[in-house]
Amino acid sequence: MPVGPDTFRDFFGSCPAAVSVVTVRDADGEPRGFTCNTVCSVSVTPPLLLVCVDKKSQTLPSLEPGRGFVVNVLADGGQETAKTFATRTSRKFDAVSWHPSAAALGAPVLSDVALAHAECVVTSVIEAGDHWIVLGRVEEARVLPRRPVLYHRGAFTPWEGPVSVGR
Repeated sequence: MPVGPDTFRDFFGSCPAAVSVVTVRDADGEPRGFTCNTVCSVSVTPPLLLVCVDKKSQTLPSLEPGRGFVVNVLADGGQETAKTFATRTSRKFDAVSWHPSAAALGAPVLSDVALAHAECVVTSVIEAGDHWIVLGRVEEARVLPRRPVLYHRGAFTPWEGPVSVGR
């Protein structure tokens, strides 16, 4: 029997996932971003990661090869930011503090609500169903000793495990 959209969403909703906000600067220099739980490491050498972007995303046109983006992994306390960036409002950056990334061509770093961020440059974009896979080379990264927020079965929950940084 084929798997329908609801079963597919339920399956992946049962897998606790880190919550990230992917940010960019558009062609006019305006900040844009979206909430994303599909971030994956691809390679250590060179350092590559991927994010998956809905084809209807207003941020997608700014994610072309050579452009910068930042993956902001949200800390506990970033739930409202995640909700805001999951909407289509044009005022996503009104309620969040940010500074421009040096390594990702000015893309916003959300350091007040992130437990980690990776500053990336787009290396390729691959079509995949109703999404695009954006491959990025990590130019800079920072990790802070904060607890992550997870998304599980439609709700945000803080990580209750240990918090450590580095090896």
